[in-house]
Amino acid sequence: MKQTIPTWIAPAILLLFLSAASASYILSTAKSQTRSRTVLTSNAPARTANDETPAEMVKVDVDLVTVDALVMQKKTARIVGGLKKDDFTLFEDGVKQEITHFGQDSLPLSVLLLIDRGGCLDPFGEEVHQAALDAISHLKPVDELAVMTYHDSTTLLQGFTRDRTLITEALDGVPKHDEEADHCLNKVFFEAARYMTTAGNPVGRRVIIAITGVTRNFDCPNAPSGKAAAQAVYESGSVVCGIIPKSGDQQLENGIMVWATRMGKLGGAASMDIQNLANETGGEILQDKPENLRSTFNMLIEHLRTRYNLAFVSSNKKRDGTMRKLKIDVAETTQKSQGKLVVRARRSYVAPRS
Repeated sequence: MKQTIPTWIAPAILLLFLSAASASYILSTAKSQTRSRTVLTSNAPARTANDETPAEMVKVDVDLVTVDALVMQKKTARIVGGLKKDDFTLFEDGVKQEITHFGQDSLPLSVLLLIDRGGCLDPFGEEVHQAALDAISHLKPVDELAVMTYHDSTTLLQGFTRDRTLITEALDGVPKHDEEADHCLNKVFFEAARYMTTAGNPVGRRVIIAITGVTRNFDCPNAPSGKAAAQAVYESGSVVCGIIPKSGDQQLENGIMVWATRMGKLGGAASMDIQNLANETGGEILQDKPENLRSTFNMLIEHLRTRYNLAFVSSNKKRDGTMRKLKIDVAETTQKSQGKLVVRARRSYVAPRS
C-alpha cells in the first residue's frame, strides 16, 4: 500500500500497525453560490459527456441560496415526509431568513460517482459493482450521472449524462485496482468540485458519492491542499456522501489512517476527511458488508430523492464572497407532533462576490 505519510511519523505508524494487528480479531468481529446555475427541464433531451449545455435550461437567480434538507426521526432514523414550508426555520449567521421557495423531490439530481482504485483493498468488488448498477436504476430519468475514478491521479470515465447505458458501460469499465497507488483525496475532491460546476442542476441537487474503504488520508503532493479542495466543494454547492464496503481488513486499514492523520496533524501534516465533508454539506456516510450494500446504496438514493428543497435570498446584501453559516430546524410545534427530529443539511455556503 502506498500512502503519502510524512517520514517523521513512520515509527509511530509502525507501532500502530503492531498494536492494530493484535487487535485485528476484535476489529473483524466488531461491528458558490458565486455563479449562475441552471436547472434541466423534465422534457430536455439526454445530455452526454460531449454536450456543452443541455438543450433547454431554466435560469436561477444567482443570489438565490438553495439548500436541501433530509429530515429523520431521531430514535428510528425514519424519513419524515409531508412537511410544509412553515414547518421549517432557516437562519444565516444567526439571522432568520424568509424561505421563498419550497418543495420535496421537485428538482432533478446531478450525481458524480467517485470510485477509489488505490490502497491495500479494492472497495469496488463485484458485489459493490452490482449494488451501484442497481442503485442508479432507482434514479429518475431526468437525473444525470457521471463516473470518475481516482488513486494517484483522477480519470473522468463518463461525463454527465442521462443515458443509463453509458453509465453502465463506465461502471463495467472501471480500471483495475492498484494497491501500490495512493488515495489522493485532496486531488480527487478538488477535481470533482471543479467538474460539479458543469452540472445541469442547482446547488443542493449536486451530489458527490465516494465509494471507498478509506475516509481519511494525508494530502498528496503536487495538488491543491485538502483545505483548498474542501473550499472548492463548498463553493460548488455539492452534497458529499460515502459508501463504505465494511470488513475487518477495511476497518483496520481505515483505522490506521485515521490515527495516522490525527498524529500527523500534531506535526502540521495536512490531511482530508470525507466524513467532515459529509457533515458540512449535509451528506452521510453509509457502510455495511459488501453483500448488504445493495440495500444500503438504495437507501442512500432514497434519502437523496426525499430531501426537501428550500431557497431564500439572503438579508445580507453584501457580495463579499465570505463563508456564511446556515442552520435549519424544524419548528417546535412540528417536533411535538412528529417526535424529536434530526435535520441533515449543509452548514454553510459561500456568498456571491461582486
